[in-house]
Amino acid sequence: MPDASKLMAAVCLAILAFIVSGQIMPLMPESTDFGYFTWVNMAIGALVGWFVMGRRAGRGITSAVNNGLTGVASMVFWGVFVQAANEMVRLAMRNRYDNAFEALIAIFEIGAEYGLILIDFTVIATLIVGAVLSGLATEYAWRTWR
Repeated sequence: MPDASKLMAAVCLAILAFIVSGQIMPLMPESTDFGYFTWVNMAIGALVGWFVMGRRAGRGITSAVNNGLTGVASMVFWGVFVQAANEMVRLAMRNRYDNAFEALIAIFEIGAEYGLILIDFTVIATLIVGAVLSGLATEYAWRTWR
């Protein structure tokens, strides 16, 4: 059932994904072709906001902060997983893997490499501040527009 808290969470996480995607791009190698990187991350943020954060709104301020942190952690997990799977498919089309199991293992190896790139002070600070603000905005939307 659509409501204001789900919409607010989806919008907040989509905006946060846009900001963090812009911060990640300079950290990647210069030869990286980003394509739909930002758009995919924004879609993941909106979906996680709608299905994870919006569903858990209305439990108080402390829970709102925890909800925001959980939503951002979920967004980062799914973002890294989707981008790693995309890179694996790109490499698989170039016949880099001998079998399907090796390709599936590569998703986690590529994801670990992408996770190391995320360990940057500005990215982590942006994610934490964005998580708290998103959680509080979602709670505010739930309390205001029930």
